[in-house]
Amino acid sequence: MKNNLLLIGAALSLSSCSMILGPSTVDVTVIGVNDFHGNLLPTSFRVPDPADRTKTLTVQAGGVEAIGGILAEARKANPNTVFVGVGDMTGASPLISGLLRDEPTIGALNGLGMAVNVVGNHEFDYGFAELQRYQKGGCNSNDAAKACKFNNTFEGAKFPYIAANVIDEKTGQPALPAYKIVQVGSAKVAFVGAVLKDTPTVVTPAGVAGLKFEDEVKSINAAIPAIKRMGADAIVALVHQGGTSGDAFDIVNCKTLTGPIVDIAKNLDPAVSAIMTGHTHRGYNCLVPGPDGKDRTVIQGDALGHLLQRLDMTIDTRANRVTAIRASNVVVDAAKTPKDAAMTALVQKAKDLTDPISRTVIATLGVEQITRAAAPNGESLLGRVIADSQLAAAAPATKGGAVIAFMNPGGIRADLPVNVPNASKQVTYGDAFTVQPFGNILTVITLTGAQIKAALEQQFDNPSAGSNRLLQVSRGFTYTWDNAKAKGDKVSEIKLNGQAIDPAASYRVVLNNFLADGGDGFTTFAQGTNRLGGDLDIDAFRAFLTSGTVTPDTTERIKRLN
Repeated sequence: MKNNLLLIGAALSLSSCSMILGPSTVDVTVIGVNDFHGNLLPTSFRVPDPADRTKTLTVQAGGVEAIGGILAEARKANPNTVFVGVGDMTGASPLISGLLRDEPTIGALNGLGMAVNVVGNHEFDYGFAELQRYQKGGCNSNDAAKACKFNNTFEGAKFPYIAANVIDEKTGQPALPAYKIVQVGSAKVAFVGAVLKDTPTVVTPAGVAGLKFEDEVKSINAAIPAIKRMGADAIVALVHQGGTSGDAFDIVNCKTLTGPIVDIAKNLDPAVSAIMTGHTHRGYNCLVPGPDGKDRTVIQGDALGHLLQRLDMTIDTRANRVTAIRASNVVVDAAKTPKDAAMTALVQKAKDLTDPISRTVIATLGVEQITRAAAPNGESLLGRVIADSQLAAAAPATKGGAVIAFMNPGGIRADLPVNVPNASKQVTYGDAFTVQPFGNILTVITLTGAQIKAALEQQFDNPSAGSNRLLQVSRGFTYTWDNAKAKGDKVSEIKLNGQAIDPAASYRVVLNNFLADGGDGFTTFAQGTNRLGGDLDIDAFRAFLTSGTVTPDTTERIKRLN
């Protein structure tokens, strides 16, 4: 009898514990945006045609009004929804944000409820001190002409910037928090971040002065024990590095992912349940096996707010683990999404401040649009125009006497104009600024013919530049490259105005200060001598556009074999 009473009591105790503990699982939705670049307004984006997937349709996608609408719908469906950033929220922004030092974008992300953002390389465009201002607020900017013009004060980001692999060179200590744990319903979700270790090769030296960028995998994995001690129920990695896939962004669980993110994904601690990525401006939703051999979601949402990465996770809070996960890329179709009223007001305020400059017509094109898409030889129509504009600005003897211009395609941020149709063929200052938003300084240097060849060979042995490896060249400069030849021996027939380049002769070359400092891995350019600074790239571009009707040159300057 006594034993029976003990059993009954034990059963009642277990039942009581179950009632106190409640359900052990919680459904959590994580929505992420990568490479937003201050695009407060929607831009053109191509999506698969549902009626025929061999074709595409162009929609206006992105913009904070539509992003706000999607977030509102997600939060209504599941209050346990968290919004995160995967880097490059600011920098290389269109005029509506860039002219106001990206403060409207920070304000929008605050209003949208962003919980955390891993830094991307562009968060360092204006230096670490300015990034700290973005975090803490205030008007003490290194560009006082633009700071605190959106509002009289600037409160800074309400969300933390994180990265496990950014180190203060002076102290040897982390420059930023490695992770952020967010309470989402009854679950603790940890977001641990890293920016590409090659950031110093894609940002001006001044932007990363005093900082060291360590290996992404080692840095994230080193943070996992501390995250576990904090009682995290789930861990999501936010990695501002990416890859490319042969599958469309809406193909689920693709197996075609290539690029730097693959090795990162293969080696991140198995405690990481999913990896949200950025940097390469591609849309993919893939699976990559981790070190335990189990497939893990690796996702990216194109760029500019066109897509939102979405993870729907079921989390067991007693076992501290994710039991199910479903990943998707959500098209931010501006025409089909309810607008967020607060974002509409913010956008209108930014437009009111910038439209008088942005809407100024500066040129008429000979065509409806000049595109930045590269042909198989590596050239783009817009790349030729920009290289020609820089040569025109630096050719006078008083400006450096340049005879050749090189332009990095990664610095060409949009087509000209951004959106079509454009029946008037007109271009505004806002269009030009969106194409060339960095405010880089044209720099003329002296290189030997041998150094020019060495720089051209670096295009083909240059992981830092990624897919944007082939420099755009100015009119009169030509060369051939052979894809079948070995690295270091691909380039031949280098000519200027039809005459072979002399390896021993000196040539004056104009490029932006980013390239002149060895950016994108072009270390040969940093060897240039007799350096002379000149106009801003946007000013040279505008002057070239206003000089007459611009029709893109279709003559091949770079010849590809094999």
